[in-house]
Amino acid sequence: MDSYKLDQTDIKILNLLQSDGLMTNRELAKQTHRTHNPINERVARLKKLGYIKKTVAIVDLKKVRDFFTAYPLIQLKDHHEKTFVEFQQMVAQHPEIMECNHIMGEFDFILKIMVFSSNDYNRFLRENITPLTYISKVQSFPVLAEIKKETTYKL
Repeated sequence: MDSYKLDQTDIKILNLLQSDGLMTNRELAKQTHRTHNPINERVARLKKLGYIKKTVAIVDLKKVRDFFTAYPLIQLKDHHEKTFVEFQQMVAQHPEIMECNHIMGEFDFILKIMVFSSNDYNRFLRENITPLTYISKVQSFPVLAEIKKETTYKL
């Protein structure tokens, strides 16, 4: 990134916005004991520098419909740069893949996949993951129940 250093006010703003992304700059100013205009400038700078990527609504998915979530572990046949790039391009093409993390150990990646049913998950794997020639092993962990889910990180 660049050489901008976050101070305690920036960190407080980020913490507040993580808990309520719709908090107004006036409320941020009140919560940080600052005036409105400097807070406007700070929030704009935090957005411009990429500290704030986007503001979203967190939907209660259980109220919308049932989803099937699974975490497949993916092992690649080789670790050539071309293989990593191809895999990452494939991941980017599928909205069902909610998260992808490169990990250490026997497996190379862990994905979070959300679809509507276990049949949809099975179909997704068969059509999009297992046919890839550079994948040697997939081990899936279906979610039985979501116990805790946080969206804010203590900075």
